[in-house]
Amino acid sequence: MRNFFIYFLIAFLSAGILRAQEGRKIDYTSDRTLKNEERYPGAIILGKVENQVYFIHEGIEIWCDQAIHYDQDNFFKAYGNVRMQQGDTVKMQSDYAEYNGNTQFAFASGKVKMERPQTTLETDSLFFDRKKQQAYYRSGGKVTDTASVLTSNIGRYFLEEDKYSFVSEVVLTNPEYIINSEQLDFYSESGHAYLYGPSTIESETSTVYCERGFYDTRGDTGYFVKNSRIDYDNRRVEGDSLYFNRNTNFASATNNIKVTDTINKSLVTGHYAEVYRDRDSVFITKRAVAASVQDNDSLFIHSDTIMITGKPDHRVIRGYYDVRLFKSDMSGKSDSIYTDQATGLTKLININQGPVTSISVRRSPVLWSGESQMTGDTIHLQSNVETEQLDSLRVFNNAFLIQKDSIKGYNQVKGQDLVGLFENNELFQVDINKNTETLYYSRNSEQELIGINKTLSSSIRILMNERQIDDIYYYQNVDGTLTPEEDFPFNARQLNGFNWRGEERLLSKEDLFKGKPVPKLTPIKGIPLPEEAEEFFEEREEDDLLLNENSRLRPEDLQNQKDSTTTAQDSLRLPAGLQERKGDTIPGRQDNDNPSDTDIKKEEEELLKQLQDKERQEEEGGEEN
Repeated sequence: MRNFFIYFLIAFLSAGILRAQEGRKIDYTSDRTLKNEERYPGAIILGKVENQVYFIHEGIEIWCDQAIHYDQDNFFKAYGNVRMQQGDTVKMQSDYAEYNGNTQFAFASGKVKMERPQTTLETDSLFFDRKKQQAYYRSGGKVTDTASVLTSNIGRYFLEEDKYSFVSEVVLTNPEYIINSEQLDFYSESGHAYLYGPSTIESETSTVYCERGFYDTRGDTGYFVKNSRIDYDNRRVEGDSLYFNRNTNFASATNNIKVTDTINKSLVTGHYAEVYRDRDSVFITKRAVAASVQDNDSLFIHSDTIMITGKPDHRVIRGYYDVRLFKSDMSGKSDSIYTDQATGLTKLININQGPVTSISVRRSPVLWSGESQMTGDTIHLQSNVETEQLDSLRVFNNAFLIQKDSIKGYNQVKGQDLVGLFENNELFQVDINKNTETLYYSRNSEQELIGINKTLSSSIRILMNERQIDDIYYYQNVDGTLTPEEDFPFNARQLNGFNWRGEERLLSKEDLFKGKPVPKLTPIKGIPLPEEAEEFFEEREEDDLLLNENSRLRPEDLQNQKDSTTTAQDSLRLPAGLQERKGDTIPGRQDNDNPSDTDIKKEEEELLKQLQDKERQEEEGGEEN
């Protein structure tokens, strides 16, 4: 009984091994069969009558019109209307194909089309490694996705990951935009594209540039890093990382942001920004600074948050909280700021209304021109939009002008409202109206102090020269006296509401951030470089062929190219069936002559003729009998 069991087990295992070995052999069916040992030693010729020649091998099925099958080598060449199918997910068509059952390696050429559930690949020639589950072309190809069309010189498809890796002159065309890239990895199930090297996404409304990026071709959103920028009609957005949503025309940028207004010659910087194209607006924060050119000078505005809205011909800049502005001849501070570039009007505002406190005083607008300090509830600066020079200023409510005396003390003027006039960006006249008071250190022509003049009047006009008070004129209801300095009480040398803020004055662009901590930048989530895949063609022994010695391809054709791109000269050395573009010149041949495709066609016609001759002979032999 025991011996019988052992015998049965050995027999069962032996049968299994035999079946496994048989399973590795290519099986086929054919309406016609022909041998031609002289022309095709060791092979049989298979042909179609009503049904195509059919091959099956470990999950792959192939149909064709004619074939040369080398049974001992487990290899065949297929001609005419070739179809391959692997399971339910991979279908391929071509004019010509080869397949080696031992290596499970296939090659197809001539109008190759490989179809997957989400994509269709078209090329002139394709290599297919079933063991690796990878397909590869290097003679130009096109992939059609549900939303886009991708073309490249070189492409590799990883079936298990459902991923295409395109190299060299990659172009993704969508009805809304076109992507150009040096290298692009595309996942067909999700429609996600990863861009490597200099890449652009161009549309009618914007152009995105990056050297590493991600784009969802179906959701139309993207994330870009490394020298990334977005160009609109009149704006350029740059930053360490950019997010882009085409559906809402929204973009955001993080760290080292620059938003350039190409029409109005202005620049906004910071570390976080949002751009709404449809609203023509920009929001920027984290060390936000708006810079614009005025009369060949630059005006810098800093605040916690800056918003820019409006079309180019009516652009408005708003800054909120702790506003600081600097120009070579002027500086200022306020709680908020409003600038209309179309009218040239700038408003320095304290939007926090209520009782006067130490905090509200610090938030009240202040402006410095030379040694003159102007404060009030609201300050308006008016520029000439054509000359870009300052034209005038107005201080509304609680106007106070202070100028530090050349030796000691402060010249002071206060009233309800103040109007200043500029010439060549220099303040030359100041008018103060309603309940004015002055405290002025009078000096003679030798600048010797004569006394301190304290005067009340309805209005005052001050003339200035080189940013210093030159003369004062009093109008209506004048009441004042000139008192020698030694007789003027020290506790009366400041008018009510006096608040000298000279220590806050901005003397350089760097003072925009004086006393402020350097912001902690948001860590950028980068896009890693793609994992370097193994070479498609593995190194093999000289007698270990991927296809077969009867293949139309030479062993050197099944080797990896040194360069990542296929040049025109490279394509001339490609094997039979590979692309040879019109215009390429092959030494010893005429332009546009493609003997590879011609040879395949001639061989196909020869096979068909041999099969037809055999059929005719068999019919004639039957009639004679």
